[in-house]
Amino acid sequence: MLRLHSVLAVAIGLATAGVTIAGTPPSPECKGTLYLTFDTGNMRDAELIADTLARHGVKATFFLAQEKTTRGDSALDAGWAPYWRARVAEGHAFGSHTWRHGSFRADSGALVRYRLQDGNSETLDAAGVCAELQRPDTRFQELTGRRLDPLWRAPGGRTTPNTLAAAQACGYRHVGWAAAGFLGDELPSETHPNAMLLQRALERLRDGDIVMAHLGIWSRKDPFAPMFEPLIAGLKARGFCFATRRGQT
Repeated sequence: MLRLHSVLAVAIGLATAGVTIAGTPPSPECKGTLYLTFDTGNMRDAELIADTLARHGVKATFFLAQEKTTRGDSALDAGWAPYWRARVAEGHAFGSHTWRHGSFRADSGALVRYRLQDGNSETLDAAGVCAELQRPDTRFQELTGRRLDPLWRAPGGRTTPNTLAAAQACGYRHVGWAAAGFLGDELPSETHPNAMLLQRALERLRDGDIVMAHLGIWSRKDPFAPMFEPLIAGLKARGFCFATRRGQT
């Protein structure tokens, strides 16, 4: 515990001072493997997160939806093609986060109630669920020349038996996250400051955990993204390596 607190103190101090922590390749003898995953969100911190991952030589899994961004466009519009092509070139993994970023609420017979962000709901059959997952896949191929990996994540992590069955039938495996892997970047920064979230992650993450965050989130005033520098450095100091969810069960 003393060593962890020392790592945390150094990491927070460097981050606060604006000092860059040099990235180092993962140790060949990992004490555990973690899976960093990012949902699109509003993309405010997309470049900072990408730069941090590249500096540390860490590969992540990105889940893509056509969400509104702080630039006034959407995450899978043509203006984001260079960003996604660069991530493909770096060797990251990619999955669907649905096209409209709706919420799968409940099954009714063979159908699923799908609540959209404007508060309206639709009823989808299995083909409709597949269409929601496949549209980001098609668009990503148009932007990058590469298909998504056969992965998806439900917005908010909300799934139903019908939704999971439909997704599996059209080739997508759902990826959730570990309880300790919920970094809290969507929580109010007034009650969940970055230093607290960072310390919690460094203390609680364990081998095999899937870590979930966003490339930007509307609901948080103080972005968590600058904390990925000390977070990754601190986790490496604990002996963790990082991998994508590509090919993982």
